[in-house]
Amino acid sequence: MADITARLTERRNRAVPRGVANIHPLFITRAEGALLTDVDGREYIDFAGGIGVNNVGHRHPKVVAAIREQLDAYLHPCFHVMMYEPYIQLAERLNQLIPCRGEKKTMFVNSGAEAVENAIKIARYHTRRPGVVCFDNAFHGRTYLTMSLTSKVRPYKLHLGATAPAVYRAHFPYCYRCPWGLAFPQCKVYCGETYFEEDFFKHHIDADEVAAIILEPIQGEGGFITPPPGYLAQVRKVCDQHGIVMIVDEVQSGFGRTGKMFALHHFDVEADIVTSAKSLGGGLPLGAVTGTDRVLDAVHTGGLGGTFAGNPLACRAALAVLAVLESEGLLEKAEKLGQDVRKELLAFHHRYAIIGEVRGLGPMLALELVTDRTSKKPAADAAKKLTAYCREHGLIIVDCGTLGNNIRTLMPLTITAEQVAKGLRILEGGLKQIAT
Repeated sequence: MADITARLTERRNRAVPRGVANIHPLFITRAEGALLTDVDGREYIDFAGGIGVNNVGHRHPKVVAAIREQLDAYLHPCFHVMMYEPYIQLAERLNQLIPCRGEKKTMFVNSGAEAVENAIKIARYHTRRPGVVCFDNAFHGRTYLTMSLTSKVRPYKLHLGATAPAVYRAHFPYCYRCPWGLAFPQCKVYCGETYFEEDFFKHHIDADEVAAIILEPIQGEGGFITPPPGYLAQVRKVCDQHGIVMIVDEVQSGFGRTGKMFALHHFDVEADIVTSAKSLGGGLPLGAVTGTDRVLDAVHTGGLGGTFAGNPLACRAALAVLAVLESEGLLEKAEKLGQDVRKELLAFHHRYAIIGEVRGLGPMLALELVTDRTSKKPAADAAKKLTAYCREHGLIIVDCGTLGNNIRTLMPLTITAEQVAKGLRILEGGLKQIAT
């Protein structure tokens, strides 16, 4: 460990609680596009993207310019005290873009977890029901309610308090590890429409008591688990049959991460409420709740909001992010990026038996590492070793998965072909090492 990093690490350990985790023992001093530089002058290719925050890259010039322009005007009047146009402009843009039913409205918060909290509040108010259904391997945040919705116990829930009431967990189709060995829709009795009607609503909570079913169109922290075609349509049908609000969490999968503006566009399904955050703010904290107007308008005046919610600086950054996605053709670039990276990862799968599966949509891809393909025993230690190898050779990656054995790709969509190629060479070097 170089001198500056060592000194900062010592200060960090004295000043910051150990519960605040750090994936890489590094301190950043500069970022640009898809490149990171640490305090000791070492450069890294970024395949982590701030955990899905930097779809348009670090410090995109148009985003930085929008922030600087807003700095010269005002920072915080608080939308509840005195309104401002960037909040309205951004709400209008998201209402145009997000796949929800009918006429739409949007409110803003500070994070993805806050967006989920508010979506649940709205659904409960709209339906006057208490129950919320979430899924195995889900991740929706770390607050009290969202921690209850999140599936993974370590490190997110262990000893951190009892779960919130009226939260029920359903089975999500993790096809690679299907306990019944069936292909969808043959498995619908276990994880489709039939499962809800003939099992879940009889053994866990009556459908008439359910306010919302919340799901990720691709499970993020859970391991980039991608549902089979037709599954989300079945969930939509279940919600329609029982007057349940369908909430889709696009916090990680939104804004081009899957090669389309939102992952829902792959499934031809519209939600009642969509939550978004991460890449929306271009690096600034911002979350959004977008939904059908009659659902969002159910709550009385004053029932929603927050002091910093929809901060004008973050709203201006988000408007610039959306403009960049459109003007620079980043959705088309993301689709091509996903095809190229998937091709290489599938080649790795062919060469290295430690890879059990390659999955995901667009450039939102993951490698599931296993000790052997027959038993599919999770290789979590190998994932940690691969992460360390890549860091040592100039590539930043992050793992994920309830079983801790997945490596995910969250590189900026603005990354160059040369940077992708170099990053993949480093990744393969690590796979060679851990596979031997």
